Amino acid sequence: MWHPIKHLSVLALLFLGISSPSWATPDYDIVLNGGRVIDPETGLDAVRTIAIDNGKIVAVSEQPLSGARTLDVTGLIVSPGFIDMHAHGQTILTNRVQAFDGVTTALELESGAFPIDAYYSIRAKEGRPINYGASVNWLTARIAAVLDLEPSSDADWFTQALNRDGWQDTIATPEQLAEIEQLVAQGLDQGGLGVGFLTGYAPGSGHKEYYRINQLAAERGVPTFTHARFLSMAEPQSSFEAIQEIISVAAGTGVHAHIVHLNSISLKDIELIRPMILNAREQGVKLSTEAYPYGAGATSIGAAMFRGEGWRERIGGISANNFAVDGKRLSEEEFAQLQAEAPQTDIIIHFLDVSKPDEQALIDQAVLMPGGVIASDGGGWLLGTTPVADDVWPLPEDAWSHPRSAGTYARFVSDYVTVREVLTLSEAIAKVSYLPAKILQDAIPQMRHKGRIQVGADADIVVFSLPEFDDAATYAKPAQLSRGLKHSIVNGQFVIEDGLLDTSALPGQAVRNK
Repeated sequence: MWHPIKHLSVLALLFLGISSPSWATPDYDIVLNGGRVIDPETGLDAVRTIAIDNGKIVAVSEQPLSGARTLDVTGLIVSPGFIDMHAHGQTILTNRVQAFDGVTTALELESGAFPIDAYYSIRAKEGRPINYGASVNWLTARIAAVLDLEPSSDADWFTQALNRDGWQDTIATPEQLAEIEQLVAQGLDQGGLGVGFLTGYAPGSGHKEYYRINQLAAERGVPTFTHARFLSMAEPQSSFEAIQEIISVAAGTGVHAHIVHLNSISLKDIELIRPMILNAREQGVKLSTEAYPYGAGATSIGAAMFRGEGWRERIGGISANNFAVDGKRLSEEEFAQLQAEAPQTDIIIHFLDVSKPDEQALIDQAVLMPGGVIASDGGGWLLGTTPVADDVWPLPEDAWSHPRSAGTYARFVSDYVTVREVLTLSEAIAKVSYLPAKILQDAIPQMRHKGRIQVGADADIVVFSLPEFDDAATYAKPAQLSRGLKHSIVNGQFVIEDGLLDTSALPGQAVRNK
C-alpha cells in the first residue's frame, strides 16, 4: 500500500521527529546503498543511496534505505547506464556483450533501419536485454528508389544491396528523389529517431539529395547522423571537404547534424577539421560528434572508399597489410581476391597506431572534442562467415568482431580516467551517458529521462569497480567481455548481478521519436 511519506529519506523523517515506524519503511524494489554516485548533469559526485521502484529512480538519499532487494555497493561507482549512439549489432547476443561494457541503451543511428515498423516489431516480439532504437536508413530508401526494389529490414537484403551496382554514383531523378523523400518520411512517421546517412558508401549521390533529406529532417525536428562522403587526405574529395558539406547543410537547413566516428573519418586531418567544427558551433550551427578510442575501423572490403584510382594514397599510403580478416593481416593477393570474389567480407582497417604518441594524440583530439560523445560503431559476432546465434551464451571464445564491439566503454574509462588521467570520472561518464541523452532529447522526449541519476529518471544504472573496469577484447582475441562491471540495471530490472548475466532478463524498451 502506498504511504504519503514512503519516499521521504530517513533524514527527513528524523527532522520531522518521526521514529521510522515499520509501516514507514520504504518498500522499494531495489536499493543500492553507499556507492559513489555520479550524475553529470547536476555535478553530483558523492556517496549516496539509490532507491528504485517500478523502473524509475525514486530516491537519491544521503542515508541508507531498505527495499525488497538491498545491495551494499560501498566502494563502487554508481553511474547512469551508458548510451551507445552507434551500435550496429542490434541482436540479443550483441546487447549482452555490450551490457558487460556498461551499455544500457544501444541505438542504431548511423546506418539506421528500414522499414522502421518492422525493426521495432521484431525486437518487441523477441525482447532485448537493453534499450534499443534506430534512425531511418536513407541508404535503403535510395537503393529501393534507384534500383526499383522493395525495401526489406532483413540484414541479408541490405548486405546484398550494398554490393549491387547502379546506385552508389547515380544522381537521383526528380521522381526517384521524391520516392526517397516519401520513404524517409514514412520511417519518421513510424518512430525513426532521425535520418542515418551512409554517404561514404554512396559518394557519388547528389549533394542536392543530401540537402533535401536533411531539410526534411529539420522540418520534422529530428537529427541526422552522417558517415561523411569521403575518406581521404588528398583534395579534391577529401574528408575535410566532406565535413564541410555536413556543416554547410546544417547551417542551411537548421538541422542538428551529428558527425559519426570523427576519429576515423578525419584520418590525420583532425587538426584542421576539429577547429572548423568548433568554430561553426560557435556561430550557432547545430553540430555534434562522436568517436571511439581505437586506431582501427571496420567495414566490408568491397566498400566504395576502397575502390577507384589512387584510393590508397588518398587514405594515407596504406597497403593490404593494414587490413585484417578474422585477426589475420592480408597479403596483396588475398586483398585482391576478397574484393573481387567476396566484397561483403568484414574487415578491420588499421588507420592509426596508438602505440605512437603522435598518432594517439590525433585520436585524442576526436575523443576529447568538447561536447562530443563516445560511440562504439560495434557490430555483430561471427564464427568464420556465419553469425553467432542469438541463443548462444557465453560468447564463443573464437568469435570474431572488432574489439570495440565488446570493450569500447571500459577501454575509454580505463585509459582516459584511470591510466592517463586525462579526464575526471564525472567528465568521462558525461561523454557516455548524459551527453548522448542531451544530443537526442529535444527530438526524442524519452531521452530526457536517461543518462541521469536523479529522482524521476529511468532506472538504467550500472555499478562498477573503477580500478577493475577495463577492456579485455583485443584485435587478436576480440571475444572477451569487459572486466569490472558488477551490476547492470535496465528499466529497474537486473540484467547483470554480481558480475553474472541473467539470460532470462529482457527488460529493454523501444526508444522512438513519438
